[in-house]
Amino acid sequence: MNVILLGPPGCGKGTQAKRLEKTKGLVQLSTGDMLRKEIAEKSDVGVLVSDVMDSGQLVSDDIIIKLISVRIDAPDCKNGFILDGFPRTMAQADALSQMLTHKGLSVGKVIELKVDDDAMISRITGRFSCSSCGTGYHDEFNRPRKAGVCDVCCGVVFTRRADDNEETVRSRLVAYREQTAPIIAFYDKMGILSRVDGMADIDKVEADLIAVIG
Repeated sequence: MNVILLGPPGCGKGTQAKRLEKTKGLVQLSTGDMLRKEIAEKSDVGVLVSDVMDSGQLVSDDIIIKLISVRIDAPDCKNGFILDGFPRTMAQADALSQMLTHKGLSVGKVIELKVDDDAMISRITGRFSCSSCGTGYHDEFNRPRKAGVCDVCCGVVFTRRADDNEETVRSRLVAYREQTAPIIAFYDKMGILSRVDGMADIDKVEADLIAVIG
């Protein structure tokens, strides 16, 4: 089963994809992670991507599709994969469909995590992480057991992403709605779209996703 998880930034796509890796044996494919891996390894694609990003441009859809194409040919993707937050535009959806068709593959399920905008803003703006090990926390939902000390590495320095502020988050939510509206309609017409309440308890969201995937 090949699955696409859709939802705005911060809705929990990555967290749920990692859980589904364990419960369903599907491989999580994060385009961001793939790009960072190529850059770190200084591959031909990585050097190209680094130059593009350094110049302030967006990585082309062709490069993203090429990365996904190579990755899903790996043996560990034999039982299926989960695309985490991709595609984001109709052009990407079309390119993905063509690439998969060429390989004799298809997307079995597209699942949209539905969220409340105001609740999402609270969820995202409250995030912070340990500067030493990267462990994530939240002002309300997941504070360190001992105030000011990381549970994992005992680090005492924490950081917040500069773009995790209300104005930026609202803009990102608007952009998401505008970009993905055609994609939602596209997959709905194909009869493979389902929706899950992304604001539910994390275990409930996972259970609902598993119920949809089967």
